[in-house]
Amino acid sequence: MGDRAVVLASGSPRRAALLARLEVPFTVRVAVVDESPLIGELPEVLAVRLASEKARAVAATADGDAVVIGGDTVVALHDRLLGKPVDDAEAREMLRALSGRPHTVWTGVAVVRAMSGACETAVVPSIVRFRVLTEAEIEAYVGTGEGRDKAGAYAVQGIGGGLVAEVVGCWSAVIGLPLCATARLLRAAGVPVAAAEPVCTRPDGSACPRSGRS
Repeated sequence: MGDRAVVLASGSPRRAALLARLEVPFTVRVAVVDESPLIGELPEVLAVRLASEKARAVAATADGDAVVIGGDTVVALHDRLLGKPVDDAEAREMLRALSGRPHTVWTGVAVVRAMSGACETAVVPSIVRFRVLTEAEIEAYVGTGEGRDKAGAYAVQGIGGGLVAEVVGCWSAVIGLPLCATARLLRAAGVPVAAAEPVCTRPDGSACPRSGRS
């Protein structure tokens, strides 16, 4: 079981850095899927569906009984999905909408065994609340370019962390991969996870409140 190859179906350096914390050797293969939401699709359903599609796409061409991990993060402000902004103007509009308000970050993770096609999933919600932002702050952040390829137009682990007043839930999930859930799914697929629990922490190093409760 210990020799089973693990593949991360993502080109995200953030997900790769998080997965490395589980101390599981892995390779990276980028999955190309249509990330458009279906009509009326709930954000938590979308996050799991896209995570599964990414993992299955890579598993379809993986060697042997590889275990493939897919992930997807969806930002939702009430019933509105906030995907990756198409341009800086949309990024500004998203940040204005998030200013001073809480929103939900749904991160889905899927683990697929290439040989059998078996797929197990999890979805982890976290609440992120922005402080009230000035137009100057919004303009300055958009100018950094950091949020151009991020759902919701910000990156909590980067400069965008300065826009955030509070995170309630799993910090690693907000960044892009819920480590507690991922460790559980990998173990269920027969992959040993050597990392000591808890594997999720807040920015200050304290334990993630979801640790041990995927």
